[in-house]
Amino acid sequence: MEFWRTPLDADRVREPQADVHIIEDHCKGCEFCVEYCPRDVLAMADHFNRKGYHPPKVVKVGECLHCNLCERICPEYAIFTIEVPAVLPAAALPAASMAGS
Repeated sequence: MEFWRTPLDADRVREPQADVHIIEDHCKGCEFCVEYCPRDVLAMADHFNRKGYHPPKVVKVGECLHCNLCERICPEYAIFTIEVPAVLPAAALPAASMAGS
């Protein structure tokens, strides 16, 4: 994300990220998840699932913000996200937490 200035806590705060998981055989190809994703992480696949629909696929790995909009909007519950744990650089950790090491 581009800012017009750098936030003061940019070195300590990380945007949440998630892995997107798609249950292809539940999908009916409505494209709601693709259309409403704020980061355009998803696109429709070229192949068909067992029901004869084109399921979504992840095209931007690592770009998901874990907003859960795709989960909420999917009428078939065919997509979900799992948050990736935040890993901050050692320089961003408070001095008190590093004193014990």
